Amino acid sequence: MKYIFENEQEYKEYFSELIEKERNAEKEFHINEIKRLSGTERQKRGRAVLGLRMRFVGEFLDFKIYRFNRNNMPEHQIKVGDIVLVSKGEPLKFSQEATVSAVGKNFIEVYSKEQIFRSKLYRLDLYVNDITFKRMQKALDIVAEKKSLFDTQILIGKKQPEIKSVNITSETLNSSQNEALKKAVNSEVFLIHGPPGTGKTTTLAEVIKQNIGKKILVSADSNVAVDNVLEKLKDYNVVRIGHPAKIESNLMKYSLDVKIRRDKRYKEVEKLIKKIDDLKYLQEKRCKKPTPGRRRGMSDEEILELAKKGKGKRGVKAEWIKEMAEWIKIQQNINKLYDKKNAIVEEIMNDILEKADVIFSTNSGAGSEFLENREFDVVFIDEAAQAMEPSSLIALVKGKRVVFAGDHKQLPPTILSNDERLKVSIFERFSHIYPEAMHTLEIQYRMNEKINNFPSCEFYDCKVKTFEEIKNITIEDLGIKESEKFAGFEPYVFFDTCGKFLEKVKKDSPSKYNPLEAEFVKELVKEFLDKGAKEEHIGVITPYKDHEEYIKNLLEKENVRIEVKSVDGFQGREKEIIIVSLVRANDKEEIGFLSDVRRLNVAITRPKRKLIIIGDAKTLKVHKTYENLIEYVKKNGVYKEIN
Repeated sequence: MKYIFENEQEYKEYFSELIEKERNAEKEFHINEIKRLSGTERQKRGRAVLGLRMRFVGEFLDFKIYRFNRNNMPEHQIKVGDIVLVSKGEPLKFSQEATVSAVGKNFIEVYSKEQIFRSKLYRLDLYVNDITFKRMQKALDIVAEKKSLFDTQILIGKKQPEIKSVNITSETLNSSQNEALKKAVNSEVFLIHGPPGTGKTTTLAEVIKQNIGKKILVSADSNVAVDNVLEKLKDYNVVRIGHPAKIESNLMKYSLDVKIRRDKRYKEVEKLIKKIDDLKYLQEKRCKKPTPGRRRGMSDEEILELAKKGKGKRGVKAEWIKEMAEWIKIQQNINKLYDKKNAIVEEIMNDILEKADVIFSTNSGAGSEFLENREFDVVFIDEAAQAMEPSSLIALVKGKRVVFAGDHKQLPPTILSNDERLKVSIFERFSHIYPEAMHTLEIQYRMNEKINNFPSCEFYDCKVKTFEEIKNITIEDLGIKESEKFAGFEPYVFFDTCGKFLEKVKKDSPSKYNPLEAEFVKELVKEFLDKGAKEEHIGVITPYKDHEEYIKNLLEKENVRIEVKSVDGFQGREKEIIIVSLVRANDKEEIGFLSDVRRLNVAITRPKRKLIIIGDAKTLKVHKTYENLIEYVKKNGVYKEIN
C-alpha cells in the first residue's frame, strides 16, 4: 500500500486502477454466478429468489412500487437498498434493474423508474450498483485537476494538516471524548478513533453541533451509519439526501424528497403533473405516435408542415400525418410543462439545502446531482475505516476541513477484488502519516471489564478502560439462573473442542461449516433460554456463511428465533450474551481468513455481560493473537475442554 504520493496525478492513477478492478470483480461475481449456477442453486445461496408473483402497489415520489411475493419465501441475502435484476427466469437474456424498498417474511418490494414487464412468474437476482464507481472516478478527476476544496497536498501526504485546539467542553462527554472535541472542532483534518463501545458517534455528533452555522456535510459509507448520526442531530434543521427506499422510515420526514413535497409551492407542481397526465392520456387515445416505422424518415417539422397543408408523403396518408402532428404538438406542450415543473422543484430544493443546518448523505450520495455544485466548510465522515478511500473521497473533495470517526482495528472495507490495497481506508492511511491528528477514545460503556481487557491490550495498547458503573455487570443482573453448562455467571468462557468437532466444506462452496460445533451452539442457546434468558439477549457470531446457515436451520427446527450473523452483520451492534463459533478445526492447523484479527476484534467486543467462544485450541494457536486469547481466558475466565 502506498501511503504518500508524488503528486495528484499519481494518486488518481493508483486508485483508478483499483476501483476499476473492484467494479469488474463485483459485476463478474454476480454474472459468473448467474452463468455458473442454475437459478435454484443461486437461490440456495440466497442471491436469487424464483417463482415470484408480482403486483403493482402504487407510486411514491417518481417511483413505481411493485411487490413480489410467494408463500414459502426462501432465506435470501436481498436487503433494502440493494439493486436487483428482475427477469422472467433468464436474467442474462432479458432483465430490468430495480431498487429494493422493503423486505418481509413473504415478499420483496421494489422501486422502479420504469414500468416492469408482464409475466406469470418472476425471478429476482442480486446485482451491482455502477453509479458509485462513476462517482469515485469523478472525485479522482477532481483531485487530479486540483479542483478539490480540500487541500490535495494534505490528501497525497505532502503537507502536514493544521491541528488547532480550542478550549471548549461538553457536559454530555467524558474527559477523553472532550479531548477529541477540543482538537476536532477547528482542525484542518482530525481522526476520532473509537474502539468498541467508546461512543465515537456520540463524540462526532458533539463536534458537529459545535460547527452549526457553517456549511456542513455528514456522510458515511452505509445508510445505516448515516441514519445513526442523523438520529443524534434531528433537533436541528437537517436534510437527508438519498433514495427513499434506503432511509429509516422514522427519519423519512427529514428526507429531501419529503421536504420538497411538503413545501407550499409543491401544490403548483401537482397541478402541472395532473396536466401532464391528462395530455398523455389524450395523446394515447386520440393520436398516432410517430414511431420510426410510421414517420419513414420524416422529421417533426416536416410532419407538422405537411399536416398544415393536409398532405401525405412517402406512402403515409394525410390522415395519419395529421394524427402524428397532433401527437407532436401535445408532446411539445408536455415538454414545456415538464420544464416548468422541474424549475419549481429545483427552486424549492435549493432553498431547502441552502437553509439546512446539516446535510446528510452516504459517501456515494455526496456525488449525486443534488450536491453537484455545493461547497462545504466542513465534512464529517463516520465509520470512515470501513470505506474504501475513493468512496470517502466523493464527500471529502466538497469540504475545506474534514473530521473522520472510525476504528481501523475493526472491520476493513468490504471488497471483492481481493486487492489488499483497497482494504486500507483513508482513516488508516492518515493515522499512519498524521498520528498527531488522531485521538483514541479511552472509556468504553458496553462490556464487563473482563470482556474488555483482552481486546484493549491486544489491539489498543491497553488504553481502553471500562466505565466504573458497568465493570462487573453479569447475566445474573438479568434474572438468568446459573448453569454449569455455560459456566454460570462467569463473563468470559472458552470451550476447546479438542479436535472432536471437525470442519467441513460443501461442494462448490468457498465457505466452511462445522456440524458438531453447530449442535453444541444449539444446546448452549437452549440452556440459556431454559434458565431465563430472552431470545433478544442472545446473538451468535460466526465468520463463515455456510456455518451461519447451518446454525440457523438447527435453531429453526427448535422454533428458536435468535440472531445468527456473520461478523460483518454484527459490526456496530451489541447483545447481552454473545456466542462466537469459530468453525476451524483441521489436521493441517489452517485458520484461513480467521487470521484477519480485526474480525476477531469485532466478534469478541459485541457482548455486554457474557462472551462464549467455541473453537479448536490446537488449530487456533498457530496464530499468536488466538494463543494470547486462550491464555487470557485460562487466567481470567473459564477454559473448558469438551469431553
